Amino acid sequence: MQAAIEVAHAGGGGVVRLSRGTYLTEAPIRLRSGVALRGDGSGTVLKAGPDFLSRTGPHGGHPLLTTEGADDVTIAALTADHSGDALDADVPGRLVEYLVDGRHSENLLLEEVTTCNPFTYSIAIVGSSRFSVRGCRTSVSTSGRYTQLDGIHVLGSRYGEVIGNDVDQGGGDDGDDGLVAHTITQPCHDVVFRDNRVRGGRHGSAMQLAVGGATLHDVVVRNNFFYDSPRGLRSGQWSAGGMLRRVIVGGDAAGGNAFWNNGGAAVDFAEVPTEDVVVSHNTSVASGEFLGRTGTLLRANSVAGV
Repeated sequence: MQAAIEVAHAGGGGVVRLSRGTYLTEAPIRLRSGVALRGDGSGTVLKAGPDFLSRTGPHGGHPLLTTEGADDVTIAALTADHSGDALDADVPGRLVEYLVDGRHSENLLLEEVTTCNPFTYSIAIVGSSRFSVRGCRTSVSTSGRYTQLDGIHVLGSRYGEVIGNDVDQGGGDDGDDGLVAHTITQPCHDVVFRDNRVRGGRHGSAMQLAVGGATLHDVVVRNNFFYDSPRGLRSGQWSAGGMLRRVIVGGDAAGGNAFWNNGGAAVDFAEVPTEDVVVSHNTSVASGEFLGRTGTLLRANSVAGV
């Protein structure tokens, strides 16, 4: 499979097609610029084999698929199985790279990708621009083996969309946040999260806007269904310097998010400094109130009991 990817890249780009079946890999699969890797639906399974941990990705982690440095890349219509239920994968470097790792890429499409048995984040977009994650499914089934099993995690990236995904980190006890937009030293901006169905895991929230030393700005969270999570949508301050700026949660009647049976507040933006943040036209049912601080406008949200 890696050889086919290299040949397609050397020829100026192309499509590597995989038929239905299970493909065991003992090393990370690295996409190259101009190459699309397309399966035949969820029945095309790329699975980490018993010796998978003996080799590492470009940054010393254990991604099953990585786009490191590749542009104009597609990964579509397949299942990525990290074998975290079978491997002893709580190892150094576990959180350096991720199950499906879209990293340092431009023009990146992840479409109809199913992930299972993760031992790190399921789908991550890191330091990338002009990306789309749509129609994907994530799940967690392990208990007591791992921590920080986020669903779709966007870190230091820009000009992208996360649309129409089914994110379920609550199947086992190890799951963490469902959706994340995150800054550390680089800003994350101009990202839309829309039409997703999201359950966060026991260790996290349905969604987190996580801020480090850089600002998280121009983010839209619209028409998502957040359910059965320990918390709804929250902000988190992980190091000093950053803030939330120009963030819209809902925005109008057509784009309001639904929060159903979540613990704590439906939206809690009290932890991070905010500027020009609007939380409006959202609905909370058995999910608590909408909380903000100076710089957050709360309006036209509805709160109901069970």
